[in-house]
Amino acid sequence: MRTVEEHQAAVAALLPLMPEEDVALAEAHGRVLARDVSARVALPGFDNSAMDGYAARWAEVASAADEPVRLPVAEDIPAGRTDVVPLAPGTVHRIMTGAPLPPGADVVIPVELTDAGTDVVEIRGVLPAGSHLRRAGEDIAADEVALHAGSPLGAAQLGLAAAVGVTRLPVRRRPRVLVLSTGSELVAPGQPLGPGQIYESNSALLVAAVEEAGGQARRLHFVPDDVDQFLSTVRAEVATADLLITSGGVSAGAYEVVKDAFAGLGTVEFTKVGMQPGGPQGAGTVDGIPVVTLPGNPVSSFVSFEVFVRPALRRALGYASPDRLRAPARLAGPLRSPAGKRQFLRGRYDGGQVSQVGGPGSHLVAHLARANCLVVVPEDVTELPAGAEVDVVLIEGALQ
Repeated sequence: MRTVEEHQAAVAALLPLMPEEDVALAEAHGRVLARDVSARVALPGFDNSAMDGYAARWAEVASAADEPVRLPVAEDIPAGRTDVVPLAPGTVHRIMTGAPLPPGADVVIPVELTDAGTDVVEIRGVLPAGSHLRRAGEDIAADEVALHAGSPLGAAQLGLAAAVGVTRLPVRRRPRVLVLSTGSELVAPGQPLGPGQIYESNSALLVAAVEEAGGQARRLHFVPDDVDQFLSTVRAEVATADLLITSGGVSAGAYEVVKDAFAGLGTVEFTKVGMQPGGPQGAGTVDGIPVVTLPGNPVSSFVSFEVFVRPALRRALGYASPDRLRAPARLAGPLRSPAGKRQFLRGRYDGGQVSQVGGPGSHLVAHLARANCLVVVPEDVTELPAGAEVDVVLIEGALQ
C-alpha cells in the first residue's frame, strides 16, 4: 500500500512543466506567469498630489497652526495637466488628486483645512512637511521586477501590468485534459432512469475541477464497459491531450474496465493508497500520454483529484504555490477515523472552528457540495474529542 505522499510524487512525475506562450493582457486573466516581468515605467511616474487641496511651501504656511494664513492662488493644476510651472514664492497652486506637483512645493494642504478660495485662499491648519505627496517611484521603480514567475494573474496583477506599460505577458500553456467516466449503469442527466441506473456526475465534477485548477478540460462521453472498445476509443482520443483522467473501473471487482484495459499495456500501475476515501488509484501512461485513474464514487473521485491531480496540474502550470491553503481549526464535535488510513472528511470551516459535514461515505455527494474544507486526520489517529486541533484544507468554490 502506498502512502499519500508516494502517490502524489508518482502523479506529479507524469506531468512536465507546460511550455511558455505569449498572450495579450486581456487574455491573461487566470493564467500563470512564466517569467519575471519588469516595469517599463516607475509608479508613480512623477511627483503628484494625494489629495484635492493646495500645493505650498511648508515654511510659508507653517504658522497656520496658530492663526490663518492667506496666500494668492497662482495656478490651477487638474489631473492630466502637462505644462506645470514652478511654485513662485509667496503663492500656492490649487491642485487635484493625481495632478503633478509643481517644483518648489513640499506639502499639499487638504481643501478641508482651507476656505476653498480660488483667487486667494485662507489656510486654517497645517500638516507636517511632505504630507499628501506621492513621490515618483515610491511604489515601484522603472526596470524593477513587477510580477514574479509563478504568480497567478488576477485583477490586481493585471492592473499592475497595465499601469507599468506592459501589453503582453509570458504565461504557461493550459494543460489539455481529457476526462472520462466509466460505468454501464451511468445515464446522462435528464434522461429517464432504468432499474439500477444512476445519473453520471463525475465528468461534470472533474471537468469543473480541472478548469478551476487552470487546465482545459474535454469530456469523453459514455465509453462502454468493454475492454477492447474502451481501449480503442481512448487511444483514438488521447493523442491530443496532455493528461487523461478516468473515474471508475479501478477497484478489485470482476468488471473493472479501466483496470482490465490498462493493466495489459504494462504502462499504468494500479495500487492502493492508505487514505479514505479514495483508496484504489492508478497512474502511468497510455501511448506516452499521462493517465491518472480515480475511483468512481463521487466523493472519492473529488478527494482523489484534490489530493493528487490538482497539485500536479498547478505545478505543471508553474504555480509558485501549487497547494491549497491550509489552516488549523478546532473540532466542533468528536470524530472517529480508521487506523492506518489518512482520513479526508468533509467539513465547514468558520472562524477557526470546523464541523463535520455528513459521514465518511464516499457516495455522499450532497454533503460534499455543502463543505468548504477537507478535515485531515492522520493515519495514526483513530479518535479525536471536540475542541481538538486539526488541519483543514480550504476548498474554493464551495457553497456558502
